[in-house]
Amino acid sequence: MTPPVVANGLGASSHSPGTNGGPNHPNAAAGGPRAGEVTLPNGDIYSGTLLSGGDIPEGVGRYVWSGSSCVYEGGWRQGMRHGRGRTLWPSGAIHEGEYSAGYMDGEGTYIGSSDSSLSSYKGGWKLDRKHGHGIQTYCNGDMYEGPWVQGQMEGHGCRYTWANGTTYVGAMRNGLMSGKGVLTWSATGDSFQGNWLDGAMHGYGLYTWQDGGCYVGTWTRGFKDGKGTFYPKCSLYIDELRQRGVLPDISNILQHHTDQESAAVGASSLSRRNLSFEQRLPSKKRPSLQRRWSIGVAVERITRHEPGVGGSDKTNGCEDTAGSNTFPILEREYAQGILISEVVLNHKTFPESSKKLRLRQSKMMRDIKRPGEAIIKGHRSYDLMLCLQLGIRYTVGKITPIERREVRASDYGPKASFWMNFPKNGSRLTPSHRAVDFKWKDYCPMVFRNLREMFKIDTADYMISICGSDALRELSSPGKSGSIFLLSQDDRFMIKTLRKSEVQVLLRMLPHYYRHVRTYENTLITKFFGLHRVKPSSGQKFRFVVMGNMFCTELRIHRRFDLKGSSLGRSTDKIKIDENTTLKDLDLNYSFYLEPSWRDSLLKQIETDSEFLRNQGIMDYSLLLGFHYRARQNLQRGASFHESILPDKLPVLSEQDAVEEDSACNYREGLVLVQRGSDQKSKVAVGPHIRGSRLRSSSACFEEVDLLLPGTARLQIQLGVNMPARAEKEEKQAEDDGKSFRQVYDVVLYIGIIDILQEYSMRKKMEHAYKSIKYNPLSISVVEPRFYSERFLKFIHTVFPQNLSS
Repeated sequence: MTPPVVANGLGASSHSPGTNGGPNHPNAAAGGPRAGEVTLPNGDIYSGTLLSGGDIPEGVGRYVWSGSSCVYEGGWRQGMRHGRGRTLWPSGAIHEGEYSAGYMDGEGTYIGSSDSSLSSYKGGWKLDRKHGHGIQTYCNGDMYEGPWVQGQMEGHGCRYTWANGTTYVGAMRNGLMSGKGVLTWSATGDSFQGNWLDGAMHGYGLYTWQDGGCYVGTWTRGFKDGKGTFYPKCSLYIDELRQRGVLPDISNILQHHTDQESAAVGASSLSRRNLSFEQRLPSKKRPSLQRRWSIGVAVERITRHEPGVGGSDKTNGCEDTAGSNTFPILEREYAQGILISEVVLNHKTFPESSKKLRLRQSKMMRDIKRPGEAIIKGHRSYDLMLCLQLGIRYTVGKITPIERREVRASDYGPKASFWMNFPKNGSRLTPSHRAVDFKWKDYCPMVFRNLREMFKIDTADYMISICGSDALRELSSPGKSGSIFLLSQDDRFMIKTLRKSEVQVLLRMLPHYYRHVRTYENTLITKFFGLHRVKPSSGQKFRFVVMGNMFCTELRIHRRFDLKGSSLGRSTDKIKIDENTTLKDLDLNYSFYLEPSWRDSLLKQIETDSEFLRNQGIMDYSLLLGFHYRARQNLQRGASFHESILPDKLPVLSEQDAVEEDSACNYREGLVLVQRGSDQKSKVAVGPHIRGSRLRSSSACFEEVDLLLPGTARLQIQLGVNMPARAEKEEKQAEDDGKSFRQVYDVVLYIGIIDILQEYSMRKKMEHAYKSIKYNPLSISVVEPRFYSERFLKFIHTVFPQNLSS
């Protein structure tokens, strides 16, 4: 929808007077302007004022291109369009406004031709692209008003109105609804207020029907996903949700129209590559994109009221508004648009007392918070977070300009570390800051820089993710170590405090670790990106390591397990288990069936990684396993153990079929493999785990395949990342005939080996001796590394049993 391209400042020789190919050169003797007409060798004609002593347009003139009959009338400076002017294209399109250095730059109005998809645009321009605040009207009756950035609708305070009256007000990015916004359908009166990503509802939000019923919960790529609450009347809850920042405040969104031009220009001036200590850059996430829906397509899909979008719930409690106080409040849980559970919260106690109502409200608010606790001013870890961010900014900024080279022996060990003082008022090398005075130590920076590059971590993304304007989040410690866990604002990186002994172990094994991850690109062991130490002027030392978060995915992780292969104390004592609970060995009641070739590759890599840890004297490590499950496939009673669990029978689509909506939607409740096309141009989400080879499927003649979750995402399959499988869950025996039940799910697995910094030290040997007397020696976690590895591998084989029917 951009205007037709014209010569850049008449700089092309075929269109330009006053170039080396024209009558005179700009270096001709300057003098007062004179009127005249110049005909170029290529047939272009200029008539107007010229610089005295030359044929350079200066002042006001008219230029006609011979080949295209394009005409420009207006101001000139040094042979380039400058000032107010008017361009007329042969198609009938017209632009009238400001020019600078040969470009449309400043305020201007563009009116398209009758057959153009763009009807008109009035607003800011920069370098021939729409930039700043502008109003665009389309031939089909749609209209957009709001900020533009480099030719794309982008920023806050955007308003897009469709010809049928449907309106979106909120944030946009790259021409798509992204961020907080409100979409109101004119045909039904329904509305969605909440978060968007690439034209689809994604994140927390509120779907409201015209009759007042609403659903509050989370969406993933346009489908309900996770827990949410349905209310027959929700006007009591909207204001509180907006005050807490969960839902967008419409008044604040509309207020952006007054200053959105300056906001858009300010945003575009920020350079991701020019980070400094003084800048507090806004976070700039890079969402993984499977389909970049246009706004029109997104609204068309959503307005169909497909399952999971909101329309399916209207028949479950909102048909009759009379006596709405007697309607039940429902807590629902969805898995990618599929309703998997429903609980009535208020039962028959209608209406609830005000106290109970407040309790329901507070429960709803807790359910929709992001995981972890945001570290804001006054938080116990606030100063630590500031010190950490300042130090990482300094470290990465210092090491990045150094020319890349291979790691040397001198890059390891204590002598490869350096420290720096950070006084509160700043110094010659460090900025002033709001934290306390502290001393910063960075371990082996060249090694970790190469590791980040090896794992394809962009330096700018790394700094913005950890050191951006958004606060880090502190997670509750899932283990007994008492470590502090911090999560970056985009969930890509995990920061964990370490004991001194763990730092020593990591430094000792770092050369071997570097060689291992370099040799085995599909390794499952923890990815380390930095090792640092902070010592406040008054306080204890904090040592911490920056790691990759293996659960950084667009999919919701419904269950996660920490598996060691031991049994003593390996069960959770929590009564209420949710998706953030880390379960243990004795809690595992699933078996996971993979395609045979994938199972062999997975177990072989786990054996290789376990052997590496055994040779380094490491024990007490775990296999962290998380999975996202789709719709419930079947509930079989008394069936044979391996019946109907054939992951190699997942449907396989060609690249062409995967693009077609009808083909993909036929498999909405399951998993689909897509054979990779030869052009490799399909938009596949690779997420943060982009190192490693793709997996090949026997179902696709051992060609590379992607995982398609119909209507949701297309993911790149790698070892331990986005692995489709069938999970069989064992249920209790039925009382009537004694036969067991089992449930089979389609799941997506995420697998990694964590906690790899515990060596079998003298203290651990003494702990082993003590516990061996008190408990069964085979059941305890603290054992010799060789025996630990053997027991660990034996247990993992039971988690991923062989599919005998294959």
